[in-house]
Amino acid sequence: MSYVSVIVDNNTNATDELYTYLWDLPEQPEPGCFVRVPFSIHNKETDGYIAGVLDSPPEGVKRFKTVLSADPGKGLTREAMETALWMKGRCLCRYIEAVKCFLPGNTQAKRKTKDPFAGLEAEPQEALELNADQQKALDAISAALETRTNENFLLFGVTGSGKTEVYLQAMENAVQQGRQGIVLVPEISLTPQTVSRFMARFGKERIAVLHSKLTPAQKSVEYEKIRSGAVDLVIGARSAVFAPFENIGLIVIDEEHESSYKSESGAKYDAMEVAMKRAKAHGAVLILGSATPSTQNFYRSEQGIFRRLELPRRYNRVPLPKVVTVDMREEVKAGNRSLFSEALAGELEKTLAEGKQAILFLNRRGYSSFVSCRECGYVPRCPECGISLTYHKEESALICHYCGRKEPVPRVCPECGSKIIGRFGAGTEQVEEKAAELFPDARIERLDLDAVKKKGNLEAILKRFASGKTDILIGTQLVAKGLDIANVALVGIISADVTLNIPDYRSGERTFQLVTQAAGRSGRGDEQGQVIIQTYNPESAVIRAAAAQDYRQFYEREISIREAALYPPFSDLFRFVIADEDETKVIDSAARCAAWLKKVLPADYIVMGPGPSPMTKQAGLFRYQVIVKSPAGRRKECSAFAAKLRRAFDAEKTAARLLTTDINPYSFI
Repeated sequence: MSYVSVIVDNNTNATDELYTYLWDLPEQPEPGCFVRVPFSIHNKETDGYIAGVLDSPPEGVKRFKTVLSADPGKGLTREAMETALWMKGRCLCRYIEAVKCFLPGNTQAKRKTKDPFAGLEAEPQEALELNADQQKALDAISAALETRTNENFLLFGVTGSGKTEVYLQAMENAVQQGRQGIVLVPEISLTPQTVSRFMARFGKERIAVLHSKLTPAQKSVEYEKIRSGAVDLVIGARSAVFAPFENIGLIVIDEEHESSYKSESGAKYDAMEVAMKRAKAHGAVLILGSATPSTQNFYRSEQGIFRRLELPRRYNRVPLPKVVTVDMREEVKAGNRSLFSEALAGELEKTLAEGKQAILFLNRRGYSSFVSCRECGYVPRCPECGISLTYHKEESALICHYCGRKEPVPRVCPECGSKIIGRFGAGTEQVEEKAAELFPDARIERLDLDAVKKKGNLEAILKRFASGKTDILIGTQLVAKGLDIANVALVGIISADVTLNIPDYRSGERTFQLVTQAAGRSGRGDEQGQVIIQTYNPESAVIRAAAAQDYRQFYEREISIREAALYPPFSDLFRFVIADEDETKVIDSAARCAAWLKKVLPADYIVMGPGPSPMTKQAGLFRYQVIVKSPAGRRKECSAFAAKLRRAFDAEKTAARLLTTDINPYSFI
C-alpha cells in the first residue's frame, strides 16, 4: 500500500495544491499517470494526475480517500510531469494549467480528420552541400549529439545564410541515432517553406504538426501519432515544445527572437525556457536560430551560457541588400506628401519593369491609425478597451484591434460639434490603395490580419506571391517572416518609426528586428537586392544600425542601456496587473499591492507603480499595474513573494476581482 500526491483537474486558486490519496490498485503508481479520484466533501469523481509517489503519508493525517482508477496511457510521461511541476514555480501558474500544456485537450472520438499538412507541397530533396561556415556549425552540433551531451547553441546567421539547412542535417543526425526532434517556428501558417523543406527531407509520414489552429480531433490524432512512436519529428508553434516524446535528441527554435514564443495567457511560459528544461532532462541539444537574436540571448552567448555559432555570409554568396535611408521630412519640404518617397516610387517602377517582385512593409494595419477632430482634438476610443479606434476604409468603420468592436465614423465631433474630422497615420489598406494608383497595371495583394480572416486566405496569398502571380505584396510583420523568394528584388519599409515609440523597453530591439528581417526578404536570388527605409527619424541609432545591417552596432548600444536601467538580462521583471469593473476598487487594490511589495521586498528591489496599464481598459475591465525589477539571479526569491501576494489578494474580500502575474512579459500593453 502506498500514497500518491495528485493534481486535481479543478482550475481555481482555491484548489491549486497537491492532494494525498491512498493507492490500492494492483499496478505500480507512476508520476504523470491519469487517475480518477473522489474530490470535495461530496466525493465527486474527478480527473487527476499523479504528481509524485510517497513512501509514507504526511504527518498528522490519518484518513485518506482512495484512488478509484488509473490509466497511464492518458497521462504524462515522468519527465513531462517533472517539467510541469517546474513550470508551476517558474511561471507562477496553477498546477493544472502546467499539466494541461502537455495534453491534447478536448479529445474527440477517433474519426477521419483533415490532414494538417493539406496545401503544403514538398518534392523529395537530398541534403545540400554546406559552405565552410555551415559545416563548422554542424560539426559542433553533431559532436554534442554524438556524445549525447546537453548543450545549448545560438546559431547567429544573417538572413539567407542557410540556417535551415543546418537544422535539417542536424535533425537527420538525431533521427539516425533513433532519437526524436522538435522544431518550433514563430507561426506555423507563416512558415510554409520551412515546413515543406522538412517534409521534403523526412517525408510527411514521419512528421506530426502541433499548433493552436488544429481542431480538437486533429490535435488528438497528432498526439496519438507522437505517443505511439509513429513519427520522429514534430513541427509547430510554441505549444509543440510540449510534444510527448520520450527520447528527445534535438530541439530547434527558429527565429528565436520572436515574441510569439512567450505565452500571454494561462500558464505564461516562455517556450525557450521550457525547451532548455526538456533538453537537459533528455540529454538533448537545443539550437536557437536568428539573424537578429534577442538582446537577452546574445548576452547569454557572450557570457558562455549559450555556445554561439556564426554564419556571417549569405549561402548564395550574393552580398546583403543595398540599403538606402530616406528622410521623409525632406520629402515633405520638397512638396512630396505621398506615402512613397521619390526614391521608393522610382525603384518600384524599375523593379516592375524588370519583371521582379517587391514587398512593401508597414507594421500597422487598417487605412488610418486613428481619427481625430481637428478643432478640439477628440479621438474616438473603444469604450471597452480604452484605446483609439482604427479607421478601416473597406468596412467604412472604426474598429478596435483588441476586442473587434465596430463603430460608424462620426460625421460631426461628439465633443464640440465640428465637422472637421480627419484621419491620421497610414495603414496597410491605404498603402495598397496608393500603390494601385501609382502602378495601375501591377498585380498587388495585401497580407495582414484583416486580409487573412477567412481560412485558407493566408496560404493562398503566399502561394500566389511565391509563384510570381503577384508583383507587389504589401503587409505587416507577416511579410517579414519566413519568405524566401528568389525573385524579390526590392523591399520598401514605408515607416520604420511605427514601433519605435511603443511604451515598452524592447521597442528599439523590436524595431531593429522588424526592419532587418523585412530587409532580409530582398536579394535571395542571384542578384543583390535593394531596400529603401523611409523614416522621419533617420538620426535614430536603431534605424542607423538596421540600415547598416549591423547587429553588433545595435547590440552594444542596447545592452549598455539595459544595464544602466536594470532591464533584462540584468533583472527579471514581474508585472502584476489588477483588474475589475470598478475603477475605484482597482486603484485601491493596486495601491495596496504596491505598498505590500515595497514593505516586504529587500531594498535592492525596485517597485514601480502603481499606475494605469498602457491599455487601461480591456473587455470592460479597468486595469492598473505594478512592476517589480528583481535583481538578476533572484527570480526564485521574488517568485516566493509573488506567491504570498497572490494568497493575500485571494483572501482579501474587498480586493479587485483579478490579479495576474507575468514574469518578463513580451508586451506591456
